[in-house]
Amino acid sequence: MDVAIAGAHGQIARRLTRLLAARGDRVRGLVRNPNHADDVRSDGGEPVVCDLEHATTEEIAAAIAGADAVVFAAGAGPGSGAERKFTMDRDGAIKLLEAARAAGVERYVIVSAVGAENPPAGGDVFGAYLRAKAEADRALADSDRAWTIVRPVRLTDDPGTGRVRLNTEPARGEVSRDDVARVLEAVLHEPRSAHLILYVIEGDEPVDEALAAMLD
Repeated sequence: MDVAIAGAHGQIARRLTRLLAARGDRVRGLVRNPNHADDVRSDGGEPVVCDLEHATTEEIAAAIAGADAVVFAAGAGPGSGAERKFTMDRDGAIKLLEAARAAGVERYVIVSAVGAENPPAGGDVFGAYLRAKAEADRALADSDRAWTIVRPVRLTDDPGTGRVRLNTEPARGEVSRDDVARVLEAVLHEPRSAHLILYVIEGDEPVDEALAAMLD
């Protein structure tokens, strides 16, 4: 499989790159900062410098041309203000969607967040983040792509167990970034997971079994 990951220097994205590369997949890692290219290479990916906030749809389409799937794992980051939540977490995801359509990439997996199903109308920067995520998710769900929306609960840096709980309804709890990456890997290789919104929580089921149970 040929996978293009937007935001390839992010914590979940780097874990996902390593998992995909280990199974023999080609990974193109889209990064804004050329200084991050060596990290993408060390993870087993091919770095592509492409700033989603400023690149044109055509430039992004060229970067992902020929891919079997795209993953939006980019984000404005915890230190950014409300405006960048919309220009990156929302507009970047939508621009990647437009590029996927232009490049003929059918599969699109997005890393969202619990709370995006019912974001607050106003409030702080975190509220803006959830609204941006919600709008990006809505645009993807309304599209003609084979999409999957993955919404982890509170993220931790604990070592992954390879075991999770998957819900189609909102949940609360925590989950390691390692295990979210494993879910993304499984989703990418399971075409039947298209058109699902999956909440990822720490649990007791091996990832593949948990996903299979959602598809029965």
